[in-house]
Amino acid sequence: MGAHLSKQVERRKTISTEKKTLCDLKQSRGCDFPGCDYRPSDRKNWMSGLDPGKIYVNKIVWPGTHDSATNKIGLPFITRPFAQCQSLSIYDQLATGARVVDIRVQEDRRVCHGILTTYSVDVVINDVKKFLSETQSEIIILEIRTEFGHEDPPEFEKYLEEELGEFLIHQDDNVFGKTVAELLPKRIICVWKPRKSPQPKAGGSLWSSGYLKDNWIDTDLPSTKFDSNLKHLSEQPPVTSRKFFYRVENTATPQADNPVLCVRPVTGRIHGYGRLFITQCFSKGLADRLQIFSTDFINEDFVDACVGLTYARVEGKA
Repeated sequence: MGAHLSKQVERRKTISTEKKTLCDLKQSRGCDFPGCDYRPSDRKNWMSGLDPGKIYVNKIVWPGTHDSATNKIGLPFITRPFAQCQSLSIYDQLATGARVVDIRVQEDRRVCHGILTTYSVDVVINDVKKFLSETQSEIIILEIRTEFGHEDPPEFEKYLEEELGEFLIHQDDNVFGKTVAELLPKRIICVWKPRKSPQPKAGGSLWSSGYLKDNWIDTDLPSTKFDSNLKHLSEQPPVTSRKFFYRVENTATPQADNPVLCVRPVTGRIHGYGRLFITQCFSKGLADRLQIFSTDFINEDFVDACVGLTYARVEGKA
């Protein structure tokens, strides 16, 4: 008992120290980077506002959400706090400016996060379609994967093609060097990541798992996550020379050996440092490698930071 208590005391000290490290870094370095003052007049249509003919796919800093369809996961006030990573629906996330969503499914096509479940993936698809029907030039990356510990939904690739076929941008390495305008009227890059089923075929309407990569760091320590994100980003080639999307996740994850198991207070330890991360990317010469930047509980300021850097790239300022 005493050893466990001592371990928890040390753990709390470490967390406090790491939170202070990020706070001090923000105070000393600030959050200035090219495009940091830019605010889109219409976040729902921010790609359109930047001119689709000038926005190259590999120059976009894509605002993304982590575990995107968890706004109604589990039971309210009982199990939901342990798995909820977003408070907005998929439609509202897209309308706020998110352009990458991360969906986990189980055998019956229900969205899940670990052992907890929520609505059918049909809800996600309908939200995506609603958003696309209300906009004209917005491209989204829809990542759908079979959750760890679950089997692939039967005939799921066929389901996605039937539901989204008219919007799907086909798997093609040349897409990275094209502008948004050149991809229209197609609107969705859909990455399907099954566990056991065959990967989508080259040239098909869906993209295989190798086209969206990341380095998941499972920690509740904010500075450790922040620094690890920078380290892994430094190992990536510049966006202009790679034929895949790379994601950095500005999140922290509850750990089983820590008393705080609810998502919001844990991920909150790093949540407010998105702009600082971009600033550090410039400081360390990594800004040309940042591409997908995802977060829990997305908000307008996070979107504005990503769109601002995209704007700077479009204008040749970054």
